[in-house]
Amino acid sequence: MRLKKSGLKSGHILSIFPDMKFQHAFAGLLIGVAAVAGCSKPQHAAEPGIDFSQPTQAQPRLATIQLWLGPERMTVEMALTENQERTGMMFRTHVAENEGMIFVFPTQRASFWMKNCPLPLSVAYIDPDGVIQEIHDLQPQDTNTVFSAAANIHFALETAQGWFQRHHIHEGMTVRTERGTLIDTFSRRP
Repeated sequence: MRLKKSGLKSGHILSIFPDMKFQHAFAGLLIGVAAVAGCSKPQHAAEPGIDFSQPTQAQPRLATIQLWLGPERMTVEMALTENQERTGMMFRTHVAENEGMIFVFPTQRASFWMKNCPLPLSVAYIDPDGVIQEIHDLQPQDTNTVFSAAANIHFALETAQGWFQRHHIHEGMTVRTERGTLIDTFSRRP
């Protein structure tokens, strides 16, 4: 938070309030605000290897892995870095029928929006055991965030809208990779 300079010194601010108890409370509030503002990190602080600018074009095709959802097999790109996750499927104009993108979350909550996504997509929110907990349809260019209702989400799988329904994939089904479980596959990644 950036405070606008008012030209008043702290003594002038306190002289506006003649009640001594209020002056102490107000002074305490100012000190608290200054402490919080001094401890908070700017949202767009430069960190090595992390680009906080908004993507302006589709990212190149990412490394892929094979997934099995029941009897269905898909080839999915793996969004594993912050930049890859932030860009996701932005600006993509085509998703093949049995392709998608998987996201791995260090936290246990997931959310997606469709800024700069011209394609309608569907997303499955998946727990650490690889079980699909929720499936949501996402509309092109919609900037409303679609949060997971469940708090134990560690993976998300995006694909062309309606893919899950067309292939009879539903909540409660388990997702596996060519290397085994999702948690085993992605906990061993470099």
